[in-house]
Amino acid sequence: MPSIELRTRQSLALTPRLQQSVRLLQLSALEFQQELRTALDTNPFLEYDSSETEDVALAGTSPTDDTGALPAADTLAAGETDTLPTETSASDTLDSGGPDDMPADFSGDYGGRNSARQSSDADGSDPAEWARSQPTLREQLHDSLRLYRLDDRDRAVARFIIEALDDDGYLRQSLADLADSVDLEPALTEAELLVALRLVQSLDRPGLGARSLSECLALQIHALPDDTPGRDVALQIAEHHLERLARREQAELQKQIGCSAEELRVACALVRKLDPKPGNCYGRTEDNYVVPDVIVRQARNKWVVSINPAVQPRARIHRMYAQLFAQSAGASRSPLAQQLQEARWLIRNAQQRFDTIQRVAECIVAHQKAFFQYGEIALKPMVLRDVAEELGLHESTISRATGNKYMATPRGIFEFKHFFPRELGTESGGTCSAAAVRALLKEMIAAENTRDPLSDVTLAKMLADQGVLVARRTVAKYRHLMKVPPAELRRQL
Repeated sequence: MPSIELRTRQSLALTPRLQQSVRLLQLSALEFQQELRTALDTNPFLEYDSSETEDVALAGTSPTDDTGALPAADTLAAGETDTLPTETSASDTLDSGGPDDMPADFSGDYGGRNSARQSSDADGSDPAEWARSQPTLREQLHDSLRLYRLDDRDRAVARFIIEALDDDGYLRQSLADLADSVDLEPALTEAELLVALRLVQSLDRPGLGARSLSECLALQIHALPDDTPGRDVALQIAEHHLERLARREQAELQKQIGCSAEELRVACALVRKLDPKPGNCYGRTEDNYVVPDVIVRQARNKWVVSINPAVQPRARIHRMYAQLFAQSAGASRSPLAQQLQEARWLIRNAQQRFDTIQRVAECIVAHQKAFFQYGEIALKPMVLRDVAEELGLHESTISRATGNKYMATPRGIFEFKHFFPRELGTESGGTCSAAAVRALLKEMIAAENTRDPLSDVTLAKMLADQGVLVARRTVAKYRHLMKVPPAELRRQL
């Protein structure tokens, strides 16, 4: 029969503030900037901090504290109150804590003036110089086109051809389709487009503007000196026998072309050295450089970790609005009370986010000091649990703090996850990292004989000779991750 029973139990529930803290921690730098920008646009109690004379640290005040002091962590976890302060503390400010000349908006470059000043006493250069900036394919061709004296119509047609190229440098559309898509008076003809195409093909790297792989390779061969060994035979292969070359039909190729075995070997080696995608040598417009969360520099023989000022845009509580709201009657019951509460939570959670990221980054640098001096081969095995135990945080917190976070170092920009390679055993009973094994494989393949490349079995044996015990399939997996083809495809005749 039905009955009523009363039970008591305990459960853990995250407060809205802690939920926001967890969500902010797992955001990338760009996502965090967008989140803060949205808050600044929608919350009337937040404003941009345009002051260049104040240098206050990011902090928050307790919703029940008029003094500006931060409450204890257990108080925050236990719950929040909607009671509002009567004054706005000067610590309700979101700031980078950097020099006074740091721009206040979100558009500052990652290096910026602040980075330049911070690196004045360091051995390295400005971190902004660590990221290469290359012109795109179309920018390079447009610059080269300016050197030619052309009338307006011819220049416009050449520019149209350049814009029609894909990222690999090929013209995938037919000239007839291009002629129909251009609105010029008089109408554009295929002959004009062909002349413009020949001009574009001569602007920069040979092979650009090709309409097929065969034409791309042929253009590169035509650009070689006439006395290049195997040039004529390579041209015949590129124009008529690429499929046979791909199938390695050496005897059939020799029969069709009518050359000796040595001439065919030299010609095949020449064709394989050509670039099938010449457009890839240029920068890509869609390749946006990541914004690093921390910057690692060497100062006085020590590796120093600092938060990238460019990811900490200034924001603060609007003091006038907060004071007027606190003085109004029934402020605690107004819908605006929640927005002021959320503004304070955002500022304090943002500070906690950056503090956690910096602590994790410092721990990573302390464990992987050898990497910054010797490179990939010196990476040590490390797991998230190691950092969690050292910092006294939960492993899930470390996972959020390392996901989509990047570190700028003198060796380049790396994701935090890059410093957590898996552990592999060695013959002596010690351990080494998977990243170190990949670095060894890269060195071995780079030093191999191209006519007799190393197989995966041979590479595994060479690693075993150095005390690293890995299976052949593991070597194949790492080779695939490094985008290195198998031995039979690396062989050059």
